[in-house]
Amino acid sequence: MATALFKVRRLPLGPTSAGLLLTPAEYDRARFEEGWRYELINGVLVVSPIPSREERDPNEELAYWLGSYRDGHPQGSSLDFTLREEEIRTNQNRRRADRVIWAGLGSDPERGEVPTIIAEFVSEGKVSQERDYVAKRTEYREIGVREYWVIDRFETSLTVYRFLADKDEVRIVSEAQTYETPLLPGFVLPLKRLLALADRWAKKRRKHSAERPSA
Repeated sequence: MATALFKVRRLPLGPTSAGLLLTPAEYDRARFEEGWRYELINGVLVVSPIPSREERDPNEELAYWLGSYRDGHPQGSSLDFTLREEEIRTNQNRRRADRVIWAGLGSDPERGEVPTIIAEFVSEGKVSQERDYVAKRTEYREIGVREYWVIDRFETSLTVYRFLADKDEVRIVSEAQTYETPLLPGFVLPLKRLLALADRWAKKRRKHSAERPSA
């Protein structure tokens, strides 16, 4: 008996496509208009602007610290690779992670390899908080991420979820504290310096809004 082959559509997607119902296969084959952030959540295409400077600048600084650790610390070889804006494939969803870190592999990660650590910078709004603290925590645990960092400039804190076989360990790091992880021995994350970068851009934005003439 002949087997019918079904070809998955290759759709052009842009900001006006937000809300479109897609299968994971359709999403994976799509052509995306540049300049926007795309995710597939529960079968619905979510389109959002690129992250603000309040998120991008601390993210770039974190990348710099990681690179300095890798190149200059005696144990820096523990860090294999790090990327920003990486697509993460969970069971049915396609997430866009702010920063991913692979550690302890001893080589570059293969395409699709689950990151060791994922870091998210919380955006403004209740929906963003629910997504980062609840939904992504569940999904990242399920695919085998070992640590999940939620960097929250609104709460001035870093919440670390360490996913173990039988439970989650949760640690809340305050602004005045630093964080160290056994996955990157010797790497120190000074949270206050990271949050100060976000605060600088937030102040500039508020000042610009206040100086803008009213209509």
